[in-house]
Amino acid sequence: MTPGPFAAAVAAAHRRGEVVVQPRMGFGDPAVMRYGLATVARSRACTVGTITLDSYTRVGAHEAARRALVDGAPLNGFPIVAHGTGITREVLAEARAGGMPVQVRHGSARPEDIFAALLANGVDATEGGPVSYCLPYSRVPLREAVDSWKRCCAAYAGLREAGVEPHLESFGGCLLGQLCPPGLLVAVTLLEGMFFAQHGLRSVSLSYAQQVDHDQDVEALAALHRLIGEWLPGLDTHIVLYTYMGVYPRTRAGALELLGASARLAKHGGACRLLVKTPAEAHRIPTIAENVTALEYASRVAAAEGPADGPPGDTGVYAEARALIEAVLELDDDIGTALCRAFAKGYLDVPYCLHADNRGESRGFIDERGRLAWSAPGRMPVRAARGGVELTSSGLLLALSHVQRGFDRMGAGDRPE
Repeated sequence: MTPGPFAAAVAAAHRRGEVVVQPRMGFGDPAVMRYGLATVARSRACTVGTITLDSYTRVGAHEAARRALVDGAPLNGFPIVAHGTGITREVLAEARAGGMPVQVRHGSARPEDIFAALLANGVDATEGGPVSYCLPYSRVPLREAVDSWKRCCAAYAGLREAGVEPHLESFGGCLLGQLCPPGLLVAVTLLEGMFFAQHGLRSVSLSYAQQVDHDQDVEALAALHRLIGEWLPGLDTHIVLYTYMGVYPRTRAGALELLGASARLAKHGGACRLLVKTPAEAHRIPTIAENVTALEYASRVAAAEGPADGPPGDTGVYAEARALIEAVLELDDDIGTALCRAFAKGYLDVPYCLHADNRGESRGFIDERGRLAWSAPGRMPVRAARGGVELTSSGLLLALSHVQRGFDRMGAGDRPE
């Protein structure tokens, strides 16, 4: 199997010892989107490009996206379906000519139209998943999302007939991204990767979102590496890390320190690709120039960082993730069916997630060591931590701002953007 351009570029960078850095930018105006990709390609960093889709396209409201284009109304991303093949190919042309692969990111629980557009435009990399793009972002029943993603995976695998091996990234390691102990994040992204493989994909990446404690995150990434070797042998795989996705520091110094911490985590944890955030995140949508500055900063920090000092500790992240995976796989040979049954039974349960198919019985908290743990695991086959307490509303808000407050203290004296 020869990986497509996106996966091949990430693999080549990893062999050179480089971490690929990636923005999340998306613009409705084709000229701006093309300029953004070209600017990222020219940056002083090892990058891949991103086209993030708009909210209308994510929910299948393509006629609304078309009306917005006609009216000149601003969109918060690129409407790949509404724009059609000709415009999208023009947007991709300069990046492709320069050798920078591009991933389309979308957020859709039922993405058939989006995948049809990917196939029509020969886009070899996208992301999401039946759980990770359903529970946090939609009201679509999980069963419908699973069925939709089955069809999309099978269709995307057909890109192979055109001589291109498609690559699909699971967003499962980013489930809401906050106060979710890492064993569940690791388990869900691994299960989505297995789902992709069961439905024809041979090149996949597994995700993990930076959480609240560096050492715990390094342990989680080590557990994910180990589980990939056990459950996804023979596939082309890599790990993608997301800079912290919760409440972001308001000071520039604090935001840059957090971004730098994620770059060091990527290096220490063996992640091949890093999704970056900018100091503007707490205030507004970042500009193209701000995205490039963040990419270059993260790339410099990762390049200057040496390997981790010895193997990570073992506080049970691997064992917890494996127990969750095994509990799900015992429910059915079809992984999509198993995932639906697991959520119905509470064997998987995302804390603070309000989707109707999530039982909502689990709760996470930050323990006295500053690590994430379960105060109430619900019906999942994991243990509650000693000393875990149910958070009050004020306690929840404090926990959600824990990272922001800590890194803003590092940037004390710096003025907000």
